[in-house]
Amino acid sequence: MRIAIVDESASRAAVIGEGLVALDDCELFVVTERTALVARIAEIDPDIVLMDLGNPSRDVLEEYFAVSRALARPIAMFVDESDDEAIAASIDAGVSSYVVDGLAPHRIRPILDLAVRRFNAFARLQADLAEAKGQLAEREAIDRAKRILMDSRGLTEPQAYAELRKTAMNQGRRIAEIAEAVVTAHELMGGA
Repeated sequence: MRIAIVDESASRAAVIGEGLVALDDCELFVVTERTALVARIAEIDPDIVLMDLGNPSRDVLEEYFAVSRALARPIAMFVDESDDEAIAASIDAGVSSYVVDGLAPHRIRPILDLAVRRFNAFARLQADLAEAKGQLAEREAIDRAKRILMDSRGLTEPQAYAELRKTAMNQGRRIAEIAEAVVTAHELMGGA
């Protein structure tokens, strides 16, 4: 497992590293510079990112939240103090684990496991949501194409669907693709 530890303080990063020493087959990368942080982390290509921010200002928090939004990785963030606004912002930014005053070597491994599991669960939910939205959009396109065929050719709904299905089979394409083509052609021809 590749783990990026982001901390401007090498001594605090060492505490995190200490908590990860027992992990087998683990590569640690410590990043202490904030400049070009997203590019640096992308170059490392870690499986998880652990950020220790100590007691960050609002600007620093927002900068790290921007990094979190840009990465598709589990992120555990350690801070010394927090408030409701910072917690809400971290959730919106995709931080998997936001730990207040919890930087101790013996706690690192469970926090890392939690961050990975929470990230994976959230990623599954996002994928399911994207799939459901895609299916809904396809269904809407098919329904709209059926209405166009029904109005323009005087077909019943089953006949319109049969035409879409037949055309899709003849062209080796999906019904949704044919439906989208019908809708696009109708719009180009001045249909509403």
